[in-house]
Amino acid sequence: MSKRDFLTLLDCSLEELNAITRRGTELRGMTEQPQTLAGKSAVMMFQLNSTRTRVAFEAGLKQLGGHAVILSPADSQFGRGEPVEDMARVLSEMVDAVIIRTSSQALLEDFARAATIPVINAMSERYHPCQLLADVQTFEELRGPIEGRTVGFVGDGYNMCNSYINAARQWGFHLKIASPEGYRPDQELLKSTNNAELVETAQEAVADADLVVTDVWSSMGHEGEESRRLAAFEPFRVDEALLDGASPDVLFMHCLPAHRGEEVNDTVLDDPRSCVFREAGNRLHSQKALLEFLLT
Repeated sequence: MSKRDFLTLLDCSLEELNAITRRGTELRGMTEQPQTLAGKSAVMMFQLNSTRTRVAFEAGLKQLGGHAVILSPADSQFGRGEPVEDMARVLSEMVDAVIIRTSSQALLEDFARAATIPVINAMSERYHPCQLLADVQTFEELRGPIEGRTVGFVGDGYNMCNSYINAARQWGFHLKIASPEGYRPDQELLKSTNNAELVETAQEAVADADLVVTDVWSSMGHEGEESRRLAAFEPFRVDEALLDGASPDVLFMHCLPAHRGEEVNDTVLDDPRSCVFREAGNRLHSQKALLEFLLT
């Protein structure tokens, strides 16, 4: 069987994505974890800082009987002169998968083309597909199928927003996006599906939404832009009053870490409609399911 990569949600069919999220829910409910990755190892290469993604992959590999090798930029030749293609070929001789967090989607794609083992996008400046596995898993655990539902995305049209556009295309939900001028998602990506649209205000985005999602206003790679972004995004803060305009049984998600007082107020993460901590916990289980899918 040829190797499979997971660089965006479009690398899998809807049936495969559903199988991964269902398996994530199964793994969440198991007291004892199956040793399905016994003898398997993966290198984790992180050019950017990570908490949830790294812990979920590292702990998940161990729980399923596998082993993680962690390489920070200081621990490898990543970005220090060795061609990406050469490193991909070397690691393909040594481990079973490579998990990369990078500021460059192009670098990730170059690495995957040269590798003969699965490559996983643990976040790039373009996409964050692993987060969407956890988000969909969480929604469906709490509210049932996401197909046909309405999702409101409020905030920066960056990697999380891009992955929500791909998710709307794959799962068939209606996505309404509210972002300030100059921070809206890629127009070509929006044109790739009839399931996503831009709206003008946060209130329009959340109207009748079954799920409301936001992200930080200044992501990694936006250093030095904070003051300008704070001014632009001020009307797009999520608080309890905004959620009151959504569906009565709305869920609220944030990929975390959240900046309380910026994209969210001080209390909305603790609102009964918020499921951000279950969402974060499901990173562990959805990523275990993804590793099983790619490696077994």
